[in-house]
Amino acid sequence: MAQAEKNLLEYGVRRPEVLEMLRPAEELLLDSGFWQRQSEGLAIFISKESSRIYRLPIHFDEVVVVGKSFYVQPILPLLNGNGNFYILALSLNQTRLFQASRDNISEVELKDIPTNMGEALQIDDLEKHFGFQTNTDRGSTGTERSAVFYGQGEENDKKEKIWRYFQEVDQGLTRMLEDESIPMVLAAVDYLIPIYQQANTYRNLLKEGVVGSPEKQGLKELHALAWKIVEPIFMRNQQEAIDRFQELHGQQNGLATNDLDAAVKAAIGGRVETLILPLGVQKWGRYDPATDSVHFDSEPTPENEDMVNYAAAQTILNSGNVYAVPKDRFPNHGDVAAILRYAI
Repeated sequence: MAQAEKNLLEYGVRRPEVLEMLRPAEELLLDSGFWQRQSEGLAIFISKESSRIYRLPIHFDEVVVVGKSFYVQPILPLLNGNGNFYILALSLNQTRLFQASRDNISEVELKDIPTNMGEALQIDDLEKHFGFQTNTDRGSTGTERSAVFYGQGEENDKKEKIWRYFQEVDQGLTRMLEDESIPMVLAAVDYLIPIYQQANTYRNLLKEGVVGSPEKQGLKELHALAWKIVEPIFMRNQQEAIDRFQELHGQQNGLATNDLDAAVKAAIGGRVETLILPLGVQKWGRYDPATDSVHFDSEPTPENEDMVNYAAAQTILNSGNVYAVPKDRFPNHGDVAAILRYAI
């Protein structure tokens, strides 16, 4: 806060305006409850018009940026290799949703979504109604025993009821996660997984799930098993983007560039399909829309901003993919690596 105040004053902002702008952050210092509920990282974005405060599940190197736009580069790893995913822990007795990353997991409150089958279908005694234990015990091999139905007609009727319950869960999640597309891992005993997959409409429910009763698994175990499923997906997408850039850049066909000037212009025009950038690299400058040109500076000023950050933001705004990688994993030479939708 002291550094932000110093920078704002040096940039010519009047002290009363500075103090008013920083007031949301100042109020946090007096909120002891806020500091007792922290995650791995904390990101605060403040402008004259608004403030946003986020507890985030990744560690950040401390950084203060005062400029024309919000500095989002440090939080970009949340979009790829250390990104968020959901775990839907599903049983007939209890349905829970968790949001997780590689290092953290927290339960998401389910609003207007039935959390057990009895509630959804108004069945008082599930075990009596179904004729088996709805929370099956572990067998001698350590795996979950599937529920056993007796009679083909009776079996179909009970599966139909389960499917109806899962439809209600799915419809509630669809309303709640309308704009979400992050991966979702299903955790359930084996016989429930295909029934829920049939009812599901969430766009990114993974085919592979955590097989076993989530009610019997500890949260730490559930998190670890789900991360094993999503980690290769996150890392594969990132590595595929790096490999594709290197292939295209080597062909000199105009579909890839490592020039920041060209990448900024392409990102503004919606031509960047994928942008790869090295974490922690800053290149200060200004984009002039009148001349469609980028002017670079040696240091930050009130008139400029980090153009690597700017290119990333423009790529995201135009529905492109952004991968922020450690410097030792960054491909080739240059400030960024951009794959274009069509040649410049």
